[in-house]
Amino acid sequence: MVSFRGFILLAILCALNSLWTAPALANDSSVVARVAGHPLTRDELEQKEAADLLQARYKYYLAEKAALDNLINQELIESQAHRENLTVEQLITKHADQQVKTPTEDQLQVYYEGLQSDQPFSVVRGQILDHILQLRRNKARLAYVQELRKKADVQIALEPPSVSIASVDAPTTGPSDAPVKIVEFADYQCPYCKKVSPELKQLVEGTFPGKTSLTFADFPLPMHHNAEKAAEAARCAGAQGKYWQYHDVLFNSQSGLEVSDLKADAETLKLDPQKFNQCLDSGAQAPAIAKTLDEGKKLGLTGTPSFVINGHFISGATDYETLRGLIEQELASPEKTAANNS
Repeated sequence: MVSFRGFILLAILCALNSLWTAPALANDSSVVARVAGHPLTRDELEQKEAADLLQARYKYYLAEKAALDNLINQELIESQAHRENLTVEQLITKHADQQVKTPTEDQLQVYYEGLQSDQPFSVVRGQILDHILQLRRNKARLAYVQELRKKADVQIALEPPSVSIASVDAPTTGPSDAPVKIVEFADYQCPYCKKVSPELKQLVEGTFPGKTSLTFADFPLPMHHNAEKAAEAARCAGAQGKYWQYHDVLFNSQSGLEVSDLKADAETLKLDPQKFNQCLDSGAQAPAIAKTLDEGKKLGLTGTPSFVINGHFISGATDYETLRGLIEQELASPEKTAANNS
């Protein structure tokens, strides 16, 4: 005999089955859900929820990368310990911990003064000493692991999430057939964009000359009120053949990004002031900025700098070493770079 509770459960299951049948979804792999009979496809999911999905995938990639780095470091340390016939602990002690110097009494005293503690120095001295020694041990261990990585043949296959990006109509430096194409979505008021700008220039012109290209796609953020006009100004300078010179001036400018500052920068570069001012005041370049802004929004970008390197997405305060590593990873896969240029 079916209990009342069992009857209710059975009724609920029958109702759910009438609303959504698994075989109906299984017939079309592109359908991820049905709402009142209306199918929702994976393409719709990817397009309409692009921001959340891309950021989630990137966070997962960062977590995977951190875990992979730990695994690589562990493998390198264990292999080195085996070669030297030592335990891992003995190896770390020999090559890292024993290199750590004990801080002097003057250094301990200076650290104590910085704490502004109510306790006397004699009471907290031991804690300060232990803390500084631990910091120095951690630094020495990290340096030793980095030394092992430099000597070892470490090849990374883990890739950032892939994104589909249309051809971006924005200024580009470097050869058009470069095997590695970098698209940077950036904002002239973004401090991280400013920091990475000379590093990108070094990568394209110095470290990988002829092998990389850089496209600067304007993505002025709403909270940066001068970024939009600064982007227009750079394009106006580009109309006179000095886009990248003006681009560098904007990131190095100490005066500011007000319209008057933008016009002063144009005079510094000896641009035709009448043409530049007319271009800037009329907003002639605003539609071009709107296009790259829209392209970034389609990708679900929420901040700057954001990069697409041969179709792979990375974001945030990225440093030179990270970018160099990704470029080297792409160059190590000739079939991928060939496909990127086809």
